[in-house]
Amino acid sequence: MNCSTYLSLVLALVQLQPCSPTMQNYSAQKTDKSFRTIPRLKRDWVWEPLFVTEEETSMMPMYVGQLKSDLDKDDGSLQYILTGEGADSIFFINEHGKIYVRQKLDREKKSFYILRAQVINRKTRLPIEPDSEFIIKVRDINDHEPQFLDGPYVATVPEMSPEGTSVTQVTATDGDDPSYGNNARLLYSLVQGQPYFSVEPKTGVIRMASQMDRETKDQYLVVIQAKDMVGQPGAFSATTTVTINLSDVNDNPPKFEQRLYYMNVSEEAPVGTTVGRLLAEDSDTGDNAAMNYFIEEDSSNVFDIITNNETQEGIILLKKRVDYESKRKHIFRVKVVNRYIDDRFLEEGPFEDKTIVQVSVINADEPPVFTLESYVMEIAEGVLSGSLVGIVSARDVDKDNSPVRYSIVQGMHLKRLFSINEHNGTIITTEPLDREKASWHNITVTATETNNTAGIFTTVSGFSRQEQFYFFLPIIILDNGSPPLTSTNTLTVTVCDCDTEVNTLYCRYGAFMYSMGLSTEALVAALACLLILLVFFLAIIGIRQQRKKTHFSEKVEEFRENIVRYDDEGGGEEDTDAFDISALRTRTVLRTHKPRKKITTEIHSLYRQSLQVGPDSAIFRQFISEKLEEANTDPTAPPYDSLQTYAFEGTGSLAGSLSSIDSNTSDVDQNYDYLVGWGPRFKLLASMYASQSCSRD
Repeated sequence: MNCSTYLSLVLALVQLQPCSPTMQNYSAQKTDKSFRTIPRLKRDWVWEPLFVTEEETSMMPMYVGQLKSDLDKDDGSLQYILTGEGADSIFFINEHGKIYVRQKLDREKKSFYILRAQVINRKTRLPIEPDSEFIIKVRDINDHEPQFLDGPYVATVPEMSPEGTSVTQVTATDGDDPSYGNNARLLYSLVQGQPYFSVEPKTGVIRMASQMDRETKDQYLVVIQAKDMVGQPGAFSATTTVTINLSDVNDNPPKFEQRLYYMNVSEEAPVGTTVGRLLAEDSDTGDNAAMNYFIEEDSSNVFDIITNNETQEGIILLKKRVDYESKRKHIFRVKVVNRYIDDRFLEEGPFEDKTIVQVSVINADEPPVFTLESYVMEIAEGVLSGSLVGIVSARDVDKDNSPVRYSIVQGMHLKRLFSINEHNGTIITTEPLDREKASWHNITVTATETNNTAGIFTTVSGFSRQEQFYFFLPIIILDNGSPPLTSTNTLTVTVCDCDTEVNTLYCRYGAFMYSMGLSTEALVAALACLLILLVFFLAIIGIRQQRKKTHFSEKVEEFRENIVRYDDEGGGEEDTDAFDISALRTRTVLRTHKPRKKITTEIHSLYRQSLQVGPDSAIFRQFISEKLEEANTDPTAPPYDSLQTYAFEGTGSLAGSLSSIDSNTSDVDQNYDYLVGWGPRFKLLASMYASQSCSRD
């Protein structure tokens, strides 16, 4: 070829322009209305890629673009050949150089295809132009939903963190093309978690929106949503959950549950005895709840307190022995302080608390005490029996002027030589003493208590009436006889309510309630139920009485207006003057309670006679009167105000009565031949009865 040839490419979607900074030999080629005019490019230029949208490939085959050679005279002598990725299988070119796609494309699987185009002569099969390379790119559509690949999330943030504190970040991914349009541009929003948390729309960073107290709520569930297309209509979305835990900080001081604690300790208790335990409550956890206890204002320095690091209890110990007779009550103050203090919360107040402890000393049953630890006495040998040796003295330290009993407790040989007055401690001889046999006698004397009383003491503290009202203690009493005699009795101890000064508020009432198996709350509830039932019962009685009055008046009114009528068949066309019952309807008859007459037989007789007579007959009037009197005087025949009307055939009929009421009262056969003379109206009846009569004859 002497002249240079060019290849023109017509695109369906995007106008192609050369990448070269200079363009030569522009010649325009007209296309159909849907395409722009594309400049003719030299073969050594690089083509910008063609584009096809993956959504549009669902309509196969779909037009992509057109190749056009300057040597193509539209006479069919040239053939266009397409080679490269997807040639013939995915893309194909027709005889006019138009490129089509055969199947649906997925950008996420393959985003572009590299192809080559060539024009050859159909006859010679030789190329008329060098082949040219170009790229077809698959343009993305929004066909993928966002995904939180790392969800669900769990995060922890310290309680009371200021607003804006970062908690965690969530990240969603989208399979669409991030470089094209907004298909993969995500927007984050908070679905659940307001007003405590917020999320940055573009980054997915979750932040604190307000200060929160772990002691109020320590865990929150936050729901985050991610939308593609920057949240525009038609966008896809996905959600994930974030569990946010609030970690503890030391923002709560320890608190004693009581302002005053009562404890007891026996005067016999040795040093180191545990007197009681205190526990201050701290809403924090771990090291933030660690505390130390201190004793304040204890001038006697009798007690000490240590901290149990495992239970965080303050244990009060006896530092010195106590004496009931010298001091019966010890009062001191105990302070508790947080071991680790957070400086950020110092302005909220001191992280400590104080309470008062009152320890009562329990009197122990101490033995009498001799005035001297040892006594030395002298007596001349050979003195008469009953001579005074000396006097020992002891006192009861628990109670002044309490009598003491003395006794000698050593061997029988001493008891044979000496005796002691058990009341005053006077020792005398019981026989003469011989110094040569024994110059010394060691006598052991005991002093014991004697006013015959026993003290009952508690060994624990913290009795509760709700747990137990009564304690039953079996008491065994024995004397000093030989052998000792015993007796057993039961001591009943009742737990009573008392105030801070240990004054009994009420006891017998609670004990009685307990014996009945009821608590105060249960009794109040029972009384309330009884009161409600009583009111309900009285209301029912009142309503019933009211209903009775109303029903009676209504029934009287109903009975007064209840007229029952009984209409029998008349006696024919001429039976119009039988009788006038208007007088009976307006007649007023006073009722009198009379015994009901047994007139059934008479009524039947009167009725049969009335069938043969007219309305003015005395028999008929008597029959009506009897029936009316019966209805008015019988109190057991309801309705009491009803009016019963009895009609009969009257006198207009020549045939008399056709009733069969008394047809079975006589054995004489009736003759119906007279029916023949009644006229045409009774022809059928005459033929029925007259013929039967004749046949019987």
